[in-house]
Amino acid sequence: MTSLLRMEKYVDDCSAVFVQKLREFGKTHETLNMARWLQFYAFDVVGELTVGKRFGFLDEGKDVGGIISAIDTYLAYTANVGVYSEWHPFISSMMQKLSPRQGRGSMVEFTQAQIDKRKEDETSPHELDGTGDFLSIYLALHKKDPSSFTDQDLFAGCITNIGAGSDTTSISLSSVLYNLCKHPEALQKLREELEQKQANGELSNPVTFKESQACPYLQAVIKEALRVHPATGFPLGRVVPKGGATIAGTFFPEGAIVGINTWVAHMNVSVFGHDAELFRPERWLTDKDNYNRMDRYFFTFGMGSRTCIGKNISLMEVGKVIPTLVQEFDFELVNPDADLKTRNVWFVKQQSFFCKVSERHSNSQTTAEK
Repeated sequence: MTSLLRMEKYVDDCSAVFVQKLREFGKTHETLNMARWLQFYAFDVVGELTVGKRFGFLDEGKDVGGIISAIDTYLAYTANVGVYSEWHPFISSMMQKLSPRQGRGSMVEFTQAQIDKRKEDETSPHELDGTGDFLSIYLALHKKDPSSFTDQDLFAGCITNIGAGSDTTSISLSSVLYNLCKHPEALQKLREELEQKQANGELSNPVTFKESQACPYLQAVIKEALRVHPATGFPLGRVVPKGGATIAGTFFPEGAIVGINTWVAHMNVSVFGHDAELFRPERWLTDKDNYNRMDRYFFTFGMGSRTCIGKNISLMEVGKVIPTLVQEFDFELVNPDADLKTRNVWFVKQQSFFCKVSERHSNSQTTAEK
């Protein structure tokens, strides 16, 4: 966790760029595809965290090099063929020829260029103490024992971070912000908590991850948003071990794949209450026993030994940027009565989160004075 906290500066850098962009949009009153912009933000953050450089999504306001489009195509393929894996050897080569290579190539070239540049710079810190980005840590491991942590391992670590670290976080950010827009009473409570913390000198500008964790209602909002809209939309499968297993009274032979769909688990009324389908952050603020019971069934990041390794990074991004966004800006849904459209290709991405943004001048003035 200490290493993670030392990386906050990379999140803060991207947040500053994002806030400036939103201020510009506030002046033009144009409609934003907020889910898209939150993905731009998450992608640039993971670039900073991994190789110390933004991809430029926020700066250019577009899918640089077609990278996001390429990842979407890849997810659609894996979501379908992954279910029928025996088809993969027959159609993968054909899909590689038919699908655009530009996006994948742009991501690979960007990542490799940063690795090569860092290797050439002998003054660049190759650290094992966690004060640098992931690339500096990987380079330190490689330098210490090249045969154990190879060039291939170094590249794979970087590309995995980048490829897997944007969609999940952007979906989570979109769920938090969308549900706050849909539930103004929750937004008001959150702002009151943040303003009180600020008045007590308990919040910095920008908010630190540690400070965000000491905001009970903020944490309840995040937890609830990730419960009602978890990023993963397919069952999280496990292979039944030797000898088989009996689950809920049914025997499954060894080798069978069993799994639980996160969306189904999170709607369990016996765990989350009769109103489990509703966004209600207060459910996480009752007694400790109730919280612990719900937390045991909280599958957003998986569970056990296969828990998402990027969980804390994602929570850091969400916990830091959401206070900034709700204090600095008002967000107005373009179609507040319409149902949110989503697309499930392993990750359940929001498709219709359109809003207009305006600056909250009283709060902005306070921020500027600091």
